[in-house]
Amino acid sequence: MTANKKDCAVVIVTLMVATILARSPQLCAQTVAAKPAPTSAWSVQVDKVDPGDVVIEPAFQIAIYENLLVELGKTKQFKQVFRSGDRNASDVPDLLILKTTVQKYTAGSETRRAVTTVSGATKLNVRSQLCTRDGQVVVEHVIDGNVRFLGSNLRATHNLARNVAKSIEQSSLPEPGVSTPAQKSATSGVAAARPGLR
Repeated sequence: MTANKKDCAVVIVTLMVATILARSPQLCAQTVAAKPAPTSAWSVQVDKVDPGDVVIEPAFQIAIYENLLVELGKTKQFKQVFRSGDRNASDVPDLLILKTTVQKYTAGSETRRAVTTVSGATKLNVRSQLCTRDGQVVVEHVIDGNVRFLGSNLRATHNLARNVAKSIEQSSLPEPGVSTPAQKSATSGVAAARPGLR
């Protein structure tokens, strides 16, 4: 490449970066303005993941927890998403608590998945419950999160959290302050749901 072509390339890249930087406040303003309002009056606090009777690596528990926080925030269903132990949550009147208990875990192998598509899957199965402060179950789901083909083993935690958030988003939550008995859940497929109460 000649010196003239190199200079042209540097100028073009510089102009592109300057344009992006000049527009970034506009992009940020558009993002903030376009933020939709929450679809319910509830806020949610995500409890730490309970391993139950399953032997599961601490990294998987932490990854499930962190991914749940991210995925629930993406749904825009809740006014606020709190971490377990957040003192600010104690002042929130309409708070649901998400409890997640691991029911099954199969450690997979990234190497086996890369070599063959019939073995090496990482599999997670959890019971997810949205409860009121007094422990009443409002919504309950049994959710799977797997990595069957390419991807790291921790990818199963992302898939699981996305499935949990999606199933909660599709549930109808009761109005805050309404107290009714919970319905029994049925287990079938990827997500068995206890529909929300009205």
